[in-house]
Amino acid sequence: MASVHESLYFNPMMTNGVVHANVFGIKDWVSPYKISVLALLYEMTSSKITLPERRRLNKLILPLQQGPDLTLGQFLKTVEECCPQTAYAVKLRLHEMADGELKDMEYFFSTLPTPFTAFDSEAYKTSVVGLFMRHMLLAYNKLSFSQVYKLYKSLQHYYHSHYAKPTDGQVCVPTLAADDSDMDLTSTEDTVGDRADKEELDTPLHESELRRGPLSQKQAEYFLARQAYLLKNDENKALRPAALQEELNNMLKFNPDFAEAHYLNYLNSMRVQDIFLSAHSLLHYFDRLILSGNEGKSNGDEGYGRSLRYAALNLASLHCRFGHYQQADLALQEAIRIAQESNDHVCLQHCLSWLYTLEHMKGSESTVLTQDSVKMAAHFCLPYLGSLDIQSLVQQGAMQGKAAHKLMDALKDTEILHWKHSLSELIEISLAQTTSIWRMYGKSTMALQQAQLLLNMSSLEPVNFGVHQNNTEAFAVALCHLAELHAEQGLYSATSEIFQHLKEQFPPHTQHSKLWMLCDLKIQFERHMNNRKYHLAEPLVKAMSALNKTEGLYRKAQVLKALNRSTEAYSILQQLQVHCEKTKCTEIIIRVMLSTAELHWESSSFSTALPLLLQALALARQHHLQSLASEAILHLAFTQLMLGIPEQALTVLHEAMEPILAHGAVIDKGRAMLLAARCHMAVAGQHSAALAVDGLNEAESYFSRLNCKERLRDVHYLQAQLHRSLGQTAQSNKSAMNFRLLDQELQSPAPPVFMQL
Repeated sequence: MASVHESLYFNPMMTNGVVHANVFGIKDWVSPYKISVLALLYEMTSSKITLPERRRLNKLILPLQQGPDLTLGQFLKTVEECCPQTAYAVKLRLHEMADGELKDMEYFFSTLPTPFTAFDSEAYKTSVVGLFMRHMLLAYNKLSFSQVYKLYKSLQHYYHSHYAKPTDGQVCVPTLAADDSDMDLTSTEDTVGDRADKEELDTPLHESELRRGPLSQKQAEYFLARQAYLLKNDENKALRPAALQEELNNMLKFNPDFAEAHYLNYLNSMRVQDIFLSAHSLLHYFDRLILSGNEGKSNGDEGYGRSLRYAALNLASLHCRFGHYQQADLALQEAIRIAQESNDHVCLQHCLSWLYTLEHMKGSESTVLTQDSVKMAAHFCLPYLGSLDIQSLVQQGAMQGKAAHKLMDALKDTEILHWKHSLSELIEISLAQTTSIWRMYGKSTMALQQAQLLLNMSSLEPVNFGVHQNNTEAFAVALCHLAELHAEQGLYSATSEIFQHLKEQFPPHTQHSKLWMLCDLKIQFERHMNNRKYHLAEPLVKAMSALNKTEGLYRKAQVLKALNRSTEAYSILQQLQVHCEKTKCTEIIIRVMLSTAELHWESSSFSTALPLLLQALALARQHHLQSLASEAILHLAFTQLMLGIPEQALTVLHEAMEPILAHGAVIDKGRAMLLAARCHMAVAGQHSAALAVDGLNEAESYFSRLNCKERLRDVHYLQAQLHRSLGQTAQSNKSAMNFRLLDQELQSPAPPVFMQL
């Protein structure tokens, strides 16, 4: 059977690799809550527990010992979830002491196995349990008789406050008089029954762990470590920014030189994009770190210099995040200078990685710098940095139009590195990046496969505090891609479920919430535009502009074009094209060209639109953007149809039909089939007419799936015309009736069907 010390090896005097020299006083160790924990350990060593229950209790011991003091209700509820039998035994043990006499508590301490003599129990002197029991026994033996009596009275208050009100038929136990509120031994907790907050029984522990006054050094370190872990892995379970800020302010009020509190304050400020406070807290963190000399193995001049260069490097990354490129460059140059003076190659490698990141963010060419960084990372055996550099190269290659197989080969090499060194965070990032690349290249099936692989992957990270490792940015990106893929196929109910999950996992106050917010707005906008409900799509433009200015401008131009405000739409499109050419955003450039060509259609300048469409098609093929290339071919075929060459339009359209039907959205499939039917209608012949009928029927099924009534009205209009020309009166009348019903329902004038795609 697994022993406690085998599963818990954490050194209670070490937090985040920093040794704290202070020795905790007696009041940090002897308290009614600690006696409850001691009773739990005693019952674990003296009773028979199944192996699964013992493992659950082993995981619970360290949070109970190092965490803030809990009420008896919280403590028993926590233990009962792991092992109901042990929780009942602990309750009986506390009942014997609290309802008995002082000698009962003394007898309990005398029967405890000592860590130095109990070799046959789990209380080894080198284990977490042994260290805890040793501190408790030493502290208890140092107490005077009056202090022991006060501790006993405090234990009675602690126990009886849980039963102050009758629950489930229990008899109400009168609360004892609070005559020891000034007791030094229990100054860190509120044990008086009248002050016990009964609502805390159903409150998450992290929301009430600082409500009982100032914490001890150990409790404060545990709180900081826990909140920092949650901010990194599951921000939703951490305290909200305002609440965490309040707790940190209270903590720094008692100890302004607490470096770890300043660093957590920096992380919390980053969540709400507070530029001033984040920079202020980061600088205070390194100042306190230097003053305290907590540099691990390096102290003195080396420790001072090490803190300075990493302080400058962190400041550069902070300015990069907020887009302050000039300040970031100055901080980065300072970090490089100090690292070169100290001959710190690891710090220089970090600086090189941030240097190419900064150049890339400024829009400069940084491929050579990235390649150099990969070589240096391999030379200094830094797999994490090397993998990130390769992933950055892959991202740059995708933006530059590299072939998909070359990018996937590069990612395959990094995945070997990830699994070899168990870099689970980078595995998640790699899968999310692969999903995005396949989506950009228009391969929806491959994107769906990669997203599902990420969501079903078991993380290699140790799971603490109930974190399931599914609240990272990579998971948010994968879920957003899944939502878009479902929306493209008309599965809006499934899309709503995905967004509901995203809202729960990434609430609006979290840092990754902007991803699903923008994704949700884009899906709603496209849905309204497909249904030609422009009055509903227009209000969404402002919300998208707040999250992404480029996307907002493009969507604004689309709405203006749909509302026949061509001059304003053209001005915005030209402005957007100039901006995207500077930032090398190829996808938006192609979409702007297609939208500009549609503006030429409105003035019947179809020949003028041809050069733009050919340029967009060439750019899409050059960058291997299959979905945009298919979209350009649809526009090109429609232009040729309007120019009176339907045979050529059909020839061109056949090139795009296969990828659209295989990977395209339902709306694109319907548009392609409708365009093909119109081309067949323009070509004389019985065979072409039969193909046109089939095409219109298939387009009708696609538009019906999306409930696009405006487009269904166009289909019924064309069906009525086609059946009338073929002499099929019954089918023609049926299509005409469907058209009439939809026209009355929509109550809006139908745009000329032959002048739009």
